[in-house]
Amino acid sequence: MTAARERPTLEEVARRAGVSRATASRVVNGSTTVAPSIQDAVRRAVRELGYVPNLAARSLVTQRTESIALVLPETATRVFSDDPLFPGIVRGVSQELEAAERQLVLMMAGSAASHDRIERYAMGRHVDGVMFASMHGMDPLPGVLARIGMPTVCSGRPLAATARVPYVDVDHGAGVASAVRHLVAGGRRRIATIAGPQDMVAGIDRLAGYRTALRESRNRSIVAVGDFTRESGAVAMRQLLDDAPALDAVFVASDLMADGALRTLREAGRRVPHDVAVIGFDDAEFARYTDPPLTTVRQPIIEIGREMVRLLLAADPRARSSSPPNW
Repeated sequence: MTAARERPTLEEVARRAGVSRATASRVVNGSTTVAPSIQDAVRRAVRELGYVPNLAARSLVTQRTESIALVLPETATRVFSDDPLFPGIVRGVSQELEAAERQLVLMMAGSAASHDRIERYAMGRHVDGVMFASMHGMDPLPGVLARIGMPTVCSGRPLAATARVPYVDVDHGAGVASAVRHLVAGGRRRIATIAGPQDMVAGIDRLAGYRTALRESRNRSIVAVGDFTRESGAVAMRQLLDDAPALDAVFVASDLMADGALRTLREAGRRVPHDVAVIGFDDAEFARYTDPPLTTVRQPIIEIGREMVRLLLAADPRARSSSPPNW
């Protein structure tokens, strides 16, 4: 049996390039203060020897892990359900991090214990930045991390007034108000809504947009609340039919809940859109294949994920200057 070849060392790279170990180290770690001819010599030696930098040692030098965490304050069951938010956010974040040569660390905080674990992990500087999506309530963690200098970005406006954290969001209220005005213009007069959870900014702002448009048209609000799941939409729709049997339209705060609402309307013998018009929110892929196909407000979920990464990297000068050399 042939003994495995030992990994080339940085000292060997330095000897091959004819420079000191310190100079070789600076080039390997991405320094731009070394003369271009010396950089070329070191990089050529790296290629010829097949040298692979020790990432643990590199992080000690650069004080960086090259990893960014995406925290989803949800259970694994919810994250890996058919909700289009999560794969869309992860896809956008992954695309932008790959372009920036950063590693994604996906973390779920669906319980108090997991929330505490993530706080310790982030405060231990095991990642270079943290992004939050699908936040509930007055979560203090984004503000805590921002105050200790950890680059932090949220998807959605943080509800905690003390959390002065950059965020990426859409104008939920304006989008919903536009949808409701469309229903009013189409002659609908008893327009209900299935609102999202009121501990999330998307749920709060979409309900506010609905109420704004209803006040403009002097129509009465008819509200049921779901939790952005398909089943909650079905249940909320049954409640609305009991409370307001004569309703002729419903704005639903997510496409997944709208799909559940469509099922309930079919079971109740209500034709869509003839008897009841339905509009959702998200423009999820499956909305094209519901029965009937769902009218919906588009939310650019993938682009939100990408913009979160851009905002995070822009907030951290070290993140922009510490990329490894392009070998």
